[in-house]
Order: sequence, then C-alpha cells, then structure tokens
Amino acid sequence: MHRTLALRASLSALAAALALAPQMLCAQDAPPAEEAGEDSGALNEIIVTTQKIEQRALDVPITISALSGNRIRELGVTDLDELSYYTPGLNIQEQSANNPGVVIRGITSDSGSAQQGPRVTLYYNGVDISRSRGSYQAIYDLERVEVIKGPQATLFGTASAVGAISLVSAKPREGFSAELRGVYGNFNQTLLGGFVNLGSDTLALRLAGEWKTRDGYAENLSPNQEEELYAQDQLGLRASLRWTPTPDLTVDLIGTYDQQRNGGTPFVSGRFPAFLGAPGGAANAFRPANLGGNPAAAAVLGDDQLGLNREVYDLNLTIAHRFDDEWTFTTVNGYRRFDSREVFDADGSAAPFLEFAEIADGWQVSHEGRLAYAGERLRASFGWNAFIEDGRQNVPFATEEGLFLQCLTTLFGAPLIPGIPCVAPDGSVPASAVTGIATGGALSAIPYSSVFENQGRNEAYSVFVDATWIPFPKLELTAGVRFLDEYRRSGFLARVPNARLSGAPLIPGQIDTQGRTFRADDRFGAVLPRFNALYRISDDVNVFATISRGRRSPVVQVSARRSGSDVLPNVQNIAEEIVWNYEGGLKFARGPVSGALGVYYQVYNDFQVSIAQLDQNGNPTGAFVTASAGRASNLGVEAELALRLADWLNVFGNIGYIDGGIDRNSAFSPAFAGARFRLQPEVQASGGLTLDYPLADGVRLFATPSITHRSRIFFEVPNNPLISQGPVTLVNARAGVSFAEDRYELAGFIRNAFGKDFLLDAGNTGGAFTIPTFIPGEPRFYGVELTARF
Repeated sequence: MHRTLALRASLSALAAALALAPQMLCAQDAPPAEEAGEDSGALNEIIVTTQKIEQRALDVPITISALSGNRIRELGVTDLDELSYYTPGLNIQEQSANNPGVVIRGITSDSGSAQQGPRVTLYYNGVDISRSRGSYQAIYDLERVEVIKGPQATLFGTASAVGAISLVSAKPREGFSAELRGVYGNFNQTLLGGFVNLGSDTLALRLAGEWKTRDGYAENLSPNQEEELYAQDQLGLRASLRWTPTPDLTVDLIGTYDQQRNGGTPFVSGRFPAFLGAPGGAANAFRPANLGGNPAAAAVLGDDQLGLNREVYDLNLTIAHRFDDEWTFTTVNGYRRFDSREVFDADGSAAPFLEFAEIADGWQVSHEGRLAYAGERLRASFGWNAFIEDGRQNVPFATEEGLFLQCLTTLFGAPLIPGIPCVAPDGSVPASAVTGIATGGALSAIPYSSVFENQGRNEAYSVFVDATWIPFPKLELTAGVRFLDEYRRSGFLARVPNARLSGAPLIPGQIDTQGRTFRADDRFGAVLPRFNALYRISDDVNVFATISRGRRSPVVQVSARRSGSDVLPNVQNIAEEIVWNYEGGLKFARGPVSGALGVYYQVYNDFQVSIAQLDQNGNPTGAFVTASAGRASNLGVEAELALRLADWLNVFGNIGYIDGGIDRNSAFSPAFAGARFRLQPEVQASGGLTLDYPLADGVRLFATPSITHRSRIFFEVPNNPLISQGPVTLVNARAGVSFAEDRYELAGFIRNAFGKDFLLDAGNTGGAFTIPTFIPGEPRFYGVELTARF
C-alpha cells in the first residue's frame, strides 16, 4: 500500500515515544502452578524454546510475547481469545471452538476449507495443529505460551507465514503434587479442574483436566431449541508421561482429549426481526434472538438442535538425547484426529430459510528430527520434517421450498407472491404458507436439501539448516533456510437436486456433480530463508534485526462448472502467498524495568482472500472461494514494558499499532483496493498492575486489575462500515487471598466489568445473501474461584 512520508514520520515518532513510555506486560518465568507464591526470579527471565534451544526471551532476536501458565492465571484468562487481549499484534476470534480466527499482525488464518492452508502455525507441544477445525485447544495446566511474530520457517515449519503460537503443557516432575480448582459464576458458570503429579527421578506421570460449563448468554426465543445460544460444555483431559532413564535421555509421551458439546452460535439477523419492536441492524445482536433452526431436517443436518459436537484426539512423542555438552538430537512426533459437526442458522431468524451444518473431520501425522550443535562460537541445527494431513469439509443445506423461494426473491426485490414477507415484524414467518398457495393446497410443505463437500490431502516434506555464528560475545549472526517439497490434492462433490416448485437448484449457481467427485493435484516447491542479528549493548540491553520470508501454500481449488449440458471440473490454482518481513527492535531488562520495542514492515505478493462465490449471473451460491487480491503490506510498531515499583507491586502495559492493507492500486478489484485486513485493529493496547502483598505469615493478598483496548476492526474485505466494530475498551480483574503458605486460595474475577456491548463477528454466510448476521461478544462475567494445592 502506498505510504506517505508523513505517515512514516508519524510512525517513527510513535516508536520513539513508545520506547520511553510504559508499555509491556512482563515476560515472567513463573513457577509451575503447584509452586505459585515462591520466588520466581527476575521478571524478564522467562525461558523459551523459540529457537529450539532454551534461552531467555531477552536473548532471542525475534519479536516474542511469552506468558507463563502462572501469569495467565493471574490475569484471569481462561481461553486463548482472552489471552490475545494482552498480546500486542495478536487477535484471536473464537466464533466457536470449531471456527477460531487467529490473527497475527492483522493477518487472519481461519478458513475451514480442506483445500486451503493456514497462515498462522499453532503448535501444541512442538507439533503443528493449525488446521482450523482441529486447532482449538483448551489452555489448562500450561507451562507457557509463546507468540512468535514474523515468518520463521526454519523454526516453525511451512504454515508460519506470519507467525506462530506455541502452547507448551506442564511436564511431569519428580515428587508428588496436586491441585484442585473449582469456579462458579453468573450464567451458571462452573469449572472443575486440576492435576495430579507423581514420579521418581526416572519416571513421572502427570494427569490434568478441566471441565467447563455455562448457560448461553444469548437468549433464544424459539420454542424449537432447548439451549440458549453460546451455551458451553467443554471437557479437556491430558495424560503426560516422562521417562528419563539417564541424565542424557528424556522421553515425553502426551495424550490429550478435547470435547465440546456447545450451544448454537448466535448468528442474529440484522434485517429480520426476532419479535415485535426488535431493533434493526447490529443492535439486534444484543437483544433476544429467534433462531428456530430446522427440526424437520434433523436427518439431513445431523441434529434438530443448533450447536457444536466436536472431539479431538492428540498423541505426542518427543525424544531428546544429549550426546555430550555440544551435540543433541530431538525428534518430535504427533498424531491428531478431529471430528466435528456444527449445526447453524445462517439467516438468523425463525424462518427455516438458510439452515446449514458443517461436518469437518480429518487426521494428521507429523515427524521432525533435529540435530543440534552448541559451541562457544557456533550454534547450528540440521533437520527434516514430514507433515501429512487428510480432511474434508462437508456442508449440508436444508430448507422448505416455497419459503425459500419467497424469502430469496423478496430479498432481491421481486417476491414470488407479492404481499407475503419472509419474516413479519412480530417475528412470525408468513412465508411458510407459500408452498400451500403455490400448489393450490395440494402440499403444505416441500422439504429440500443439498450438500457440497471439499476435500484436501496435503503432504509437506522439508529439510532445514540453521546456524548462529558468534564472532565475539556481543554479536550473534543467524542464517537459516528450509527447502520444501509439497504435494496438494483437492476434491469436490455436490448433490444439488432440482426443486419441485422451480425445476432448478434452489440456490442459484450451485451445480450437481452427478455423483462424481472431481479431483486435482499438483506439487510445489519453495525456499524459505531467515536472517537475524543480535547485538548486546550490555547484559541487560539487546538490539536485533531480522529479515525472513514466509509462504502460504498455493491452493488447488476444485469446484464444478457447466459447459452446455455437461458438468465439468472447475480447477483453479491460486498462487502461493509470499511475504517478506523486515523488522528491528530493542529488548531490555535493567533493575526493576523490562520491556521490548519492535518496528516491522511486511510486503505480500498474491495476498489470498476468501470471497463469496457467485454464479455467472452474479447470484450467491452459498460457498466461499479463495482468490488473489494482488499486493498488500503492513507497517507496524509493537511495544511492551513492565515496571516493578515494589517487591509486592508491578505495573505492565503493551501497545501495537498497524497500518496495513491491500494496495490502493490492487489489480484484483477496485472494491478491494486500499481495504484494511479483516480483524485488524489499527491500535491494540492493554495495561494494569499486579499486587501480591503479604498480610501475615503464610497469608497474602493478590490482585490483577487490567484494561484492554482495541480500535475499529472490519469483519470483511472489502471493508463495509456497517460490517465492523468500533473501538472497544474492556476492564477485567482478578483478586483474592492465599493462605496456609499458598495451599489454599480464594479469588474473585470479573471480565468486561462495565458490560460493554460489542460484536464478535458480522457478515458471515448470511451476508452473501444480502442478510448479514451479527454475533455478540461476551457480556459481563463474574464469579468466585477456590483452589487447593497438595
């Protein structure tokens, strides 16, 4: 995007101001949960493994935000989306556990298509879990979370086009310890979780789990639905086994199970009223909804109730062997399988108009081997990686013919039967009578269903080498490269019968593949380098610079097309998305002050966007396809700072500023030119304090109040002010008392303390049919928490 000199000067001035202003949340090496309250050392000394060796975050020449599990607890964070409020450059939108949107520096990775690759790598204990429908992971009993910004192909594989999030679970340890935690709050929030750890110096076991339930916070007036919208019932279980037969060999085996039985997503219509006097537009999202679903089509959609049924199984085997003081070998191996079905009401009204389900399932296996050398003047690693995934996204659709035709034609200004609205002002559905009128009373209803499915098998094989030369103690120079060979195979099928009333598919543009699955495949290669430099001004102050190349995989996009009376495969290869990332920064930790400042510039070629698919007449098909929007760029600043005012009081803050989007001279479409990226705030910031004050022997008072801010975000590209959310500022807090030398803890928490109404998402599938839907964000949540440690 063209930038003026004035803008660059302003951004440079902002960076200079941030270097002197309070900013960041401290990167703190907190103890495991069972040792909370013990001295955790210097606030900036969290040990990370971003570069596949143990280092202080201060010494890594990459922009990182790292949070320990204990710090996550202090903030009152219970999910990754809440964590993103405290991490500059990170935004996570959990539309549902089946559809999280992960955004690093304004670039989103949330496509559910099995044909399309992710931009952001989510790593769980060293294994890529980035496939959108299988990536949601509960964050209980974690050792730490590392958010790595910018492409780092030699460290985090092929999906880390713009960055990575690494979740590291707490590992078994010698001895016995345990924790039991219970929570109760408004909306009948309940949480029961904890862990048991036991072991010797050679064999240790850790069992951890969490069960969360909550009533839905979006009221649903429909008598067809048993649960309120956004009700929650989630279970996570993890078993970890660590075997250390010698001091030089460590074997970790981790099995994880995650399950969701959540209520429906509140896709609330901005056009169709839910009840008499209901407001229009986005305001509908904060009033009772009337999402009836389509109980008559339970056999097609898989359930008569809106909601998510999801299961994930994950198995991880990591073996690390140290040959001597300089050479180590590590292999990380993973298997993950997910199976989900989400039934949703895409029109957001009581009418059974646009009723869909999404069935997403798949599996993946991965293997990585890395041989590392750590000498006085040279650190280097060489390795290989294999990653294979196979999945599908199956989307059934169900409606009633007469109602659908009446609603669709009314939306486009030419109703099938004049005078009959799709949804009446009181929320009732007059269009349900249209089939009876059209057939002269011969039939009162004609059920209709169709389905389309995309499939994807993706294989990536690579070798990589990474080396850091230390010519003298103050300077480290790093260079690395990954050579990638990738095979992608895509498939598509659709069953789209003609309607009895119209003699054509109900959704214009949908094409029946006549029982066939169309397939196409291709093979691609890539070279992905990175270059880093770190200079130690002192032991407490480092400056760094980095240049790296990121890549989002090409898309072998398969659908169907008509050629006369024939139905043929429609195959389009969407070019790989390439980003070059340039950044520099400062990290410091001196006495009571620690922080970081980074400035980056990113240039994208063939930036990939998901757009609603239209037929040759411009009518929506209900599907989304990938296209290239041409060139795009990002210019931004991120800053973090922590200040210890006393042994018992810390203050923290962070801010991120992004000016980015699709170039104004984009050749793709005038509508896209100059658009900001979706889910990208211009400014994101947070701040607060942590108080930990001893009241008496074995008794302490603790509190962490905080405030978060995010400027306007757009939910779609091209941008539409009506499909956006203005600035949002939220106040959160967690406070309580610990006694009996931290064995027991009683705390209270509140999130969104002032009950701010804000949108989580807007547009969605309904937007492709000119009836955008709106999803409300979380209201005020509060409750109490009791913890016992043994």
